[in-house]
Amino acid sequence: MNTAAVGIGSNKGDRLANIRTAVSMTRERVGTVTAVSDVFETPPWGVALQPRFLNACMIVEAEISPRALLAKLKEIENDMGRLKRGKWGPREIDLDILFFDDIRTNEADLVIPHPYMHDRAFVLLPLSKIAPDWIHPALGMRVSELLQNITAEGIIRITSI
Repeated sequence: MNTAAVGIGSNKGDRLANIRTAVSMTRERVGTVTAVSDVFETPPWGVALQPRFLNACMIVEAEISPRALLAKLKEIENDMGRLKRGKWGPREIDLDILFFDDIRTNEADLVIPHPYMHDRAFVLLPLSKIAPDWIHPALGMRVSELLQNITAEGIIRITSI
């Protein structure tokens, strides 16, 4: 059985419903969702002039490869109506593989661990609630330690799933 962390984000439509639907579809299509973080409202990252995001993370256990997980997550995004609006633009749903066991891969369309996760409070804060002791294989630091190195300014806990 493999364990992966998936980041979830939405800033278009009913953001909370989008996150809940993505978790439900992951359970149906991928494997067992063993943990889901609280949901946090966060400022946009990369492109500032867009609505605020809701972000959460989930832990998924499944007998699946990283490539197959990526395909399933993209399928869920498409089925939920995600539209291409440019890099870091608004989105109905965004599902990113943050880590997959302790695997490190760097392919054109699949980088694990997620290449920006250690710089993003909107990832580390929810992830720290469900996997604080996971150690980043490239940086050698726990999620809880990585979170201490960045500011979580402007992030508000909204609810649990």
